[in-house]
Amino acid sequence: MNPKRESTIFREHACPSGRLPEKPVRCEPGPVRRLSSTDLFGADDQVEIEHRHVLYRLRITSLGKLILTK
Repeated sequence: MNPKRESTIFREHACPSGRLPEKPVRCEPGPVRRLSSTDLFGADDQVEIEHRHVLYRLRITSLGKLILTK
């Protein structure tokens, strides 16, 4: 990526206010929470995740990959 362009990129989710700033600023990303798949799934092979009132299903395939579907 072009370094000049990269300096003006910011991440909305990383800004503490959660709002877009009036001028482009560089927000440093905060720590990302890490979950173990065994903690998330337990003995099951799928979980349901509600996001903005929409239900998603995250499942483990027979090859051990993760698939997220609406």
